[in-house]
Amino acid sequence: MYTLCNAGSLIFVFFLGSLFGPVVHAQSLLAQPGNSPSSRLSTAPTLFSSEQGTGARISYDHPPDPPGQPATGQPPGGTISGTITDVDGAEVPGARVTLERNASTPERTISADAAGSFSFAAVEPGTMKLTISSAGFATWVEDDVVLHPGETYELPPVTLKAAASTEVEVVFSRQDLAEEQMHAQEKQRVLGVFPNFYVSYERDAVPLSASQKYRLALRMSLDPTTFATAAVTAGVEQSQNDFSGYGQGALGYAKRFGASYGDGFTSMLIGGAILPSILHQDPRYLYKGVGSIRSRALYAIASVFICRGDNGHWQPNYSNVFGNLASAGISNLYYPSTDRNGARLTIGNSLLDTSSGAIGALLEEFLIRKISIGVQP
Repeated sequence: MYTLCNAGSLIFVFFLGSLFGPVVHAQSLLAQPGNSPSSRLSTAPTLFSSEQGTGARISYDHPPDPPGQPATGQPPGGTISGTITDVDGAEVPGARVTLERNASTPERTISADAAGSFSFAAVEPGTMKLTISSAGFATWVEDDVVLHPGETYELPPVTLKAAASTEVEVVFSRQDLAEEQMHAQEKQRVLGVFPNFYVSYERDAVPLSASQKYRLALRMSLDPTTFATAAVTAGVEQSQNDFSGYGQGALGYAKRFGASYGDGFTSMLIGGAILPSILHQDPRYLYKGVGSIRSRALYAIASVFICRGDNGHWQPNYSNVFGNLASAGISNLYYPSTDRNGARLTIGNSLLDTSSGAIGALLEEFLIRKISIGVQP
């Protein structure tokens, strides 16, 4: 019976201990230094769990904010500012300044003030991209602008460079280049007086078009010195009574003048424009200027029989040979009947024109360039 009573007492005591034991244990824990509730909560780390005697865990949403940060737990915003100038140090007002963080964050754009200054406030910390643009200037970009929490970031002075000018490539057509070269030829004059239009000093002279050949022939034929040369020739012929069928006096002089000018005009028009256009040949003398004296002399003499075609190949100079023959044949229409002599006059005048052309080519190759003005170096 005693054993049962003692056992019953023990069971009763054990029952009371299981009820009040945790409370006593908790009170004993709280009674220890540093174990007050306020002390334990204030020092809890993030997601801190405290395991109690019963096996329960107490969790906290987030750690307390570090000193100097707002109570919300969010990092404080910073400031990014700067000044924009050009290469001369002058402010660039109204420049567009764009701040980008990432695809999920909207970009912010402001304009520089009258002093060229700008400032972004409440900028979240991190790495971002800054772009500055203004009309007439090249765009300035900085990809690695790093802002720390609460930092005031002032950029070094931003210098915008002038936008690169647009280069326009002008491509001359073959006719445009030939036109330019022909205009240069029309400025060439021997001793500054006599025209030297039918000589090209270009290394790679561009062939003339048909219209350019006609214009050059007319330009040469209508030059005042061409009329003056015909007038002097007529005066010499009249003083020597050449072509006596024309007679003397003003009428005889006028006939001689007309014949002399007509010879040059028909020769220039037929041999310098009509036939070269039909046969696609270059009527000009193409200056050689290099090589031995002998090679240059042979080149000059051969030019009355050989010319360069518009295709760039050398070929017989049909334009010059047949042009001289045609001009001499036409002269039978206006020379006195006593001086025509049929084919004799025609062939004689043709040979005279051909030989004078060879002499002129020799002078062009060795002398005339040195005494001409308007010749491009």
